[in-house]
Amino acid sequence: MKKLIFIMAMLAACFLCKTADAQIGFGIGVNIGNQPDWGPVGYHHARYYYMPDADVYYDVNVHQYVYFENGAWTHAAALPPRYGNFDKYHSYKAVVNQRNPWEHHADIRAKYAAYKGNTDQRNIRDSHDYHYRNHWKEGGEKH
Repeated sequence: MKKLIFIMAMLAACFLCKTADAQIGFGIGVNIGNQPDWGPVGYHHARYYYMPDADVYYDVNVHQYVYFENGAWTHAAALPPRYGNFDKYHSYKAVVNQRNPWEHHADIRAKYAAYKGNTDQRNIRDSHDYHYRNHWKEGGEKH
């Protein structure tokens, strides 16, 4: 009887662990709905975008830009006026899935320097992929 109870307990524990893993994996692994309309097509998960044309980051999860100003990295919902001519729909966005990428800014800037001026990246807004169906609404920009 003790063996049966032990086996049942082990099976229940394994089942609970698998369920928790699946929930965590989905929560961390997919954030298509959070990505802005101007984000690049083809990524099921994007934590940050690095935009070499403006030399700024965009935090997908909190919908904020991260840019260098007055000797420090600043987080804000919009870019300051000096970025007024920057067109996020027609600039390259590199997906960077690491924590605080600005802490490694020199490496990231060097890695994506060749993409500066690249305007042919497809945006989520222009995609007809079913994964982006929540972006198919008429009118207005999302995020």
